[in-house]
Amino acid sequence: VLHHCHRRGSEVLLGHLSHIHIYEQGGISQVGGVHPRVLTNLPDGTFSLAEMQRLVRGDDDHWPVTSLVCIENTHNIAGGKVLPLSWLDQLGTTCQELGLPVHMDGARLFNAAAALDLPPARLIRGCSTVNVCLSKCLGAPAGSVIAGTAEFVRSARRLRKVLGGGMRQVGMLAAAGLYALDHVVPTLSRDHALVQALATAMVETGSQVICCDPQGAHTNILLLECNPKIVTPQDLCHRMSQVSDDEAEATGQRVVARILPITDSAVRLVVHCDVTEKDIQMVIAKLKYVIKELDGKM
Repeated sequence: VLHHCHRRGSEVLLGHLSHIHIYEQGGISQVGGVHPRVLTNLPDGTFSLAEMQRLVRGDDDHWPVTSLVCIENTHNIAGGKVLPLSWLDQLGTTCQELGLPVHMDGARLFNAAAALDLPPARLIRGCSTVNVCLSKCLGAPAGSVIAGTAEFVRSARRLRKVLGGGMRQVGMLAAAGLYALDHVVPTLSRDHALVQALATAMVETGSQVICCDPQGAHTNILLLECNPKIVTPQDLCHRMSQVSDDEAEATGQRVVARILPITDSAVRLVVHCDVTEKDIQMVIAKLKYVIKELDGKM
């Protein structure tokens, strides 16, 4: 964002549920002096291109200068949804006509590519820059990579230095990242299949307290919607971290599942390369027990 919005008084258009907007302390404003203008994210993680065009500023001394559009693929809060390829292509064409660069927050881009069975490069055809994460689901201990033109990389190196992002002796981390790209990326569809197994098992319970949408779980993220009159997301996460003696006797296991409240009504489950099919079956057994427990409160 700092590269594309280097001019003081710049503005970026981005989704109201995007990671950049919600989870980074407003860093683009706090550090970069960049003004965010939000677009309403739709349930599939996209936003209206007509709305985007309306929000692009004209040449007026009273307004910031619209300088960048940011998108997120897969979209975290939307439940790991893959942005439709047709929408991405239309966005790229529209922004090219408007003279606006597009940056993709592709922290989970490899999951999107695996879900569509396409090379990642196809998904960023209309983007000027992209970042990908090597730890989310790929198993590397740390690390993200940004990509763009040679001129962008030169600029990014300078920006990284002023932001304190320089590191030393990072060969071990780089080696882990290379291993992840070579060996873990080809297995991502397995993670997606395990999420579908979880989703199917939840639907089969027929619960009115906890429900999910298997078709909406495109990748390695599953959202479970809670009936807040019976259990809040925070309560469900706490319960999944506990094992009662009755549960252990009934299920024959003592399993703790670490899940995360993600909205006021939903929790997020994420499958990654270290989660096995056996793990999933244990989580399913625990969830079924907890759901039966909660359904009894209806």
